[in-house]
Amino acid sequence: MRWQLGRRSSNIEDRRGFGGGGIALGGGGMVLLAIVAMFMGVDPSVILNGIGQPQAPSGAEAPSSVPEGDEQADFVAAILGDTEDTWQQIFSQGLGTPYEPPHLVLFTEAVQSACGFGSAAVGPFYCPADRKVYLDLSFFRDLDQRFGAPGD
Repeated sequence: MRWQLGRRSSNIEDRRGFGGGGIALGGGGMVLLAIVAMFMGVDPSVILNGIGQPQAPSGAEAPSSVPEGDEQADFVAAILGDTEDTWQQIFSQGLGTPYEPPHLVLFTEAVQSACGFGSAAVGPFYCPADRKVYLDLSFFRDLDQRFGAPGD
């Protein structure tokens, strides 16, 4: 697929740089959270680093477009646009149900969703409560560097 030629989706919310939601915990709460994370097999630093990060000011919305020159975000917008076009066509050909395109939220390290707190450690995820897909673009770097799976 020549993704550079494809239509870009406008269903993208860029929350990178807005932080993970600002959960306030005392020292004991942080220790308990770290122990639970270790028990669940998650690196506790990933979760703890997201706690207390600044949150977008109330009333402020994250930018909904992809910044110019951001190739990874542009790639994601093109792929999402292609899936929207493909599924719209499939649904219109006989499923009798209108296609509702998902919204994609780009985040860095941690994000608050309607399903709770999510971190980059879980990888991309879908939250049915708000019907959004969440993606930390470092996922692509991890695929390349940690798992030897480079490419588009």
